[in-house]
Amino acid sequence: MLKHRGFPGRLASTDFQFTLRRANPKGATPLIRRERKRDRKPADRRADLGFMKALWEQFGNDPFERGNLDAGRLSWLFGREVIPAVDDFDPESYEALLIIDEAVARASFPEAFDGSSA
Repeated sequence: MLKHRGFPGRLASTDFQFTLRRANPKGATPLIRRERKRDRKPADRRADLGFMKALWEQFGNDPFERGNLDAGRLSWLFGREVIPAVDDFDPESYEALLIIDEAVARASFPEAFDGSSA
């Protein structure tokens, strides 16, 4: 499992986890598309924004390996702002390649791209 050096481990001053410390010996948790409802808590929305901002600052338009990124947090963005980068995508692999769909991400999280703090 690739560890993304320099990527924040969590949202500052919260327990919202962004990365894993070690690989699960039973295999990677599969990525799924989780629906974000309008009535989500503000803290959850801030975590999504902070994670999107961290992804953009770390990877930009380049494809990236899932590695030690938290599957739960990725699943809130998966299928919309973060999409598979290859046709033979395996949602249960730490080596799976992802990419940010910039147009969708900018529409969903404009603050992540404007240079202000999340």
